[in-house]
Amino acid sequence: MPLLPGAEPFRHEGGETAVLLCHGFTGSPQSMRPWAEHLAGRGLTVSLPLLPGHGTRWEDLRVTGWQDWYAEVDRELRLLRDRSTRVFVAGLSMGGALALRLAARHGDAVSGVMVVNPANRVHGVAAHALPVLRHLVPATKGIASDIAKPVIRELGYDRVPLHAAHSLRNFFRLVDRELPQVTQPLLLMRSPQDHVVPPADSARILSRVSSADVTEVLLEQSYHVATLDHDAELIFRESTAFIGRLAPGAVREPGLGKEGTTAGG
Repeated sequence: MPLLPGAEPFRHEGGETAVLLCHGFTGSPQSMRPWAEHLAGRGLTVSLPLLPGHGTRWEDLRVTGWQDWYAEVDRELRLLRDRSTRVFVAGLSMGGALALRLAARHGDAVSGVMVVNPANRVHGVAAHALPVLRHLVPATKGIASDIAKPVIRELGYDRVPLHAAHSLRNFFRLVDRELPQVTQPLLLMRSPQDHVVPPADSARILSRVSSADVTEVLLEQSYHVATLDHDAELIFRESTAFIGRLAPGAVREPGLGKEGTTAGG
């Protein structure tokens, strides 16, 4: 299937410090592109892959699972690690869970973790019915575009395939068990007004990780997709400062790096 316009992955070859960005469930790189472009403009190497089953039509997501999504970001991390001295991982929503698992499994190969409204579980009574319900109902209403900023829209599916949602539920359980293995510096940015992921998910993550260096930032003016919302610039500033503190000299002034590229695939 052809990609939806704007869903293309983003890559930028910058300096020796790299950032891997992971988008959310049913979303696409479009939701993270401004963040990726900001980091690229500061001289960092940036990879923002398109997760399997995303960026085309919701039916394509129905035949994928967490193993496919995680394998994609795991591969990207290994590629970045081969050509970079430091790699940071970041994610939005489910992408936050992907980033946390990368940190848990790769240890010192990950220099720091940055997450925005990270998800930790599938909520609601229907979540417990997913093992059976997914065989009876193909999809339910979408979760994309929870944004306070007028006019701005997230490029995401208007339907959530329940087979994929069931796999996501299993993935969250797996990541939750692995959170104590996360020891890297952690920057967690969350929206108090989030209609997709409740505050309990961030609280659970903060209580489970073993990181000694933890920074929590509230995104007071944004909803779930804060990377496209009123607090986007705050996310950009906080993440740049976080990387600059942990990797001195890695962040350059705007305009000194090469242009980023978008690639279909």
